[in-house]
Amino acid sequence: MWPLFPVLAIGFVVILIFLNFVPIDLWISAWVSDVHVSLLTLFTMRLRRVPPSRIVLPLIKAKKAGLNVTVDKLEAHYLAGGNVDRVIDALIAAHRADINLSFERATAIDLAGRNVLEAVQMSVNPKVIETPVVAAVAKDGIELKAKARVTVRANIDRLVGGAGEATIIARVGEGIVTTVGSSETHKEVLENPDKISRTVLDKGLDAGTAFEILSIDIADVDVGRNIGAQLQTDQAEADKNIAQAKAAERRFAALAREQEMKAKVQEMRARVVEAEAEVPKALAEALRTGKMGVMDYYNLQNIQADTLMRDAIGKVGAAKTGSEAQNEPKK
Repeated sequence: MWPLFPVLAIGFVVILIFLNFVPIDLWISAWVSDVHVSLLTLFTMRLRRVPPSRIVLPLIKAKKAGLNVTVDKLEAHYLAGGNVDRVIDALIAAHRADINLSFERATAIDLAGRNVLEAVQMSVNPKVIETPVVAAVAKDGIELKAKARVTVRANIDRLVGGAGEATIIARVGEGIVTTVGSSETHKEVLENPDKISRTVLDKGLDAGTAFEILSIDIADVDVGRNIGAQLQTDQAEADKNIAQAKAAERRFAALAREQEMKAKVQEMRARVVEAEAEVPKALAEALRTGKMGVMDYYNLQNIQADTLMRDAIGKVGAAKTGSEAQNEPKK
């Protein structure tokens, strides 16, 4: 027979190993809560690297709430990376609020990355989403700045694959811009802000989203800049700049033409001076060859002297006339 002490030691070690792998206190809590979980099941959870408390405690809550869930389903959801405790809380909240939410859909929503508990709470208590300030311009050119509050309720059936809050905000902003832009004057929008709400709601903006829009309320509408007048001013400034550029182009062309004409005049004057320089040579050649007599030369000199005298007399007369006109008293 084996000695008594080694047997007791081996038994003590086995008990320690067993207690280390099997949480007896958790098994007792499940047993008193009328949740049937065997010690073998808790032991195999350890082997599968599943914390037993993450499964047993939510299972106890589900049992007390009257939900029919199994250990295998909870363990499978945990191994898939889901939040078991949050799923059970969401199922309990949906059961109390009489919302049709199955365990499979709740786990699918949780694995999709959405907060299933928050979605159930939003189905019971709708959420208000406030949009940023949206600027739009009416047909009369006046800018309006509007802010809206959108009351939404989570749609459980569209949580998986449905668009989020950002899509709702973008669509509402688009509806505000469309409504204001189609108004003849900004006064129509200021007089009837609910026109924006009606137009936006009629568009069915919650299609394809995870929410159901209950109401859209315009929180504030402010008058901004006169965009039409500013655009006209900018257009007038642009037209002025274009006209100035064309005038400068014409001015530069006229200056270039003037310089060209001056160059031609200078060229003609040079040719005249050159031709006048050839006159004495021609006279000398004519006298040398006998084509022109001495008397003809003297007659030509007399004509030139007479012409110069007439020019001098004309200049003196013009100067006297101008002086008399300046000295004449005003009547």
